[in-house]
Amino acid sequence: PWFKQATVDQITTVEHPAPDHLYWPSLDVDLSVNSIRRPADFSLMSRS
Repeated sequence: PWFKQATVDQITTVEHPAPDHLYWPSLDVDLSVNSIRRPADFSLMSRS
């Protein structure tokens, strides 16, 4: 859902700040690599 309205430039501008994290600064999206590899292990619901 974070990339649905994003431009190609926004999607391809990605940083790798830690071994298990990817960050898209122009979209303010920070994802664990594990959540991409195993999405079923990560709930999309807020616990607040």
